[in-house]
Amino acid sequence: MAYVDRAFSITEDDFEGTFIVHNRPPVKEIGLAIALLAFGVIGIFTGLYMMFNKIGGDRGHGLFFAILGAVLFLPGFYYTRIAYYAYKGYKGFSFANIPAV
Repeated sequence: MAYVDRAFSITEDDFEGTFIVHNRPPVKEIGLAIALLAFGVIGIFTGLYMMFNKIGGDRGHGLFFAILGAVLFLPGFYYTRIAYYAYKGYKGFSFANIPAV
């Protein structure tokens, strides 16, 4: 008899239950994405304002806030965009693409 490795076989017998896809909007994750987006925009504008007006003594403080705002803005924009496109029903976008918190 030959050895059969069933670790990677995919048949209907391998599933123990019903596989149901819920495409409901993840409220906590979308809220976090919107908060990251908002705080990112606020941080960028505050940092630029501080940098050009030398608030805090020099331009370094403003640069720090602008970089921090950009770090918050990027994932916030990315996941907010995915949530918006999934809500509108664009092909290739789903709420499942947003990771759980």
